[in-house]
Amino acid sequence: MELIDIGANLTHESFAPDLPDVLHRASRAGVHRMIVTGTSVAATEAALTLHAEYPDRLYATAGLHPHHASDYDTGTRDMLRELATRHGVVAVGECGLDYYRNYSPREAQLKAFAGQLELAVELQLPVFLHQRDAHADFMAVLRDYRPRLKDGVAHCFTGQRHELEDCLALDLAIGITGWICDERRGRHLLPLMPMITSGRLMIETDAPYLLPRSLKPHPPTRRNEPAFLTEVAQTVARARGEAPEVLASACTQTTLRFFALA
Repeated sequence: MELIDIGANLTHESFAPDLPDVLHRASRAGVHRMIVTGTSVAATEAALTLHAEYPDRLYATAGLHPHHASDYDTGTRDMLRELATRHGVVAVGECGLDYYRNYSPREAQLKAFAGQLELAVELQLPVFLHQRDAHADFMAVLRDYRPRLKDGVAHCFTGQRHELEDCLALDLAIGITGWICDERRGRHLLPLMPMITSGRLMIETDAPYLLPRSLKPHPPTRRNEPAFLTEVAQTVARARGEAPEVLASACTQTTLRFFALA
């Protein structure tokens, strides 16, 4: 199976000691390409540094996570705009709303979210979206911008049926992570998988977070990595009643089109 991980936080400090080994294990598992998530100006710059080192394997998004929304101002927007125009950037984001943590005030989150959607419209790049415990506001903002957006993916979708229906009604692509492999909190996602057309479904690890709990044997640490994307693929395939190879091929083709990868 050839797989593309659409969301891996490879600039996280936990990958600093052994990133070449991480990428080697990913390649052996069939995960040859990854999109490194930009969650701040500094993280975006770091993701672009990785792209320069691995230009045929690693790509970047340019964005400001809602946790850092308080940092959003004219200067930050200008820096993000410049970064988003660089070779190797394939989407704006990670951007959106997170009312679960509220590390930034909600007003700041809404401003930063709208600003990055405007940037995605201006540059005609797809947008990499984050939402947690903020569905109503998230959808309200998105509805205003969706007609002008090139495309958008609901990264790490973990919501309920009505939330999925709302996302699909806006023709958002859906990113599924190892959350679906969690028997404690992800079981509700299993019957929702057939609702997503193959052309709007992608998979991701969100590494180093969200290690699939169904992995056997369990890794020696709790760090997730792109090699484990195969576990997500197999779980999603079972939920959809598809062969893993069919699911992998469809997700890969969708990812290539969505992010305009060569």
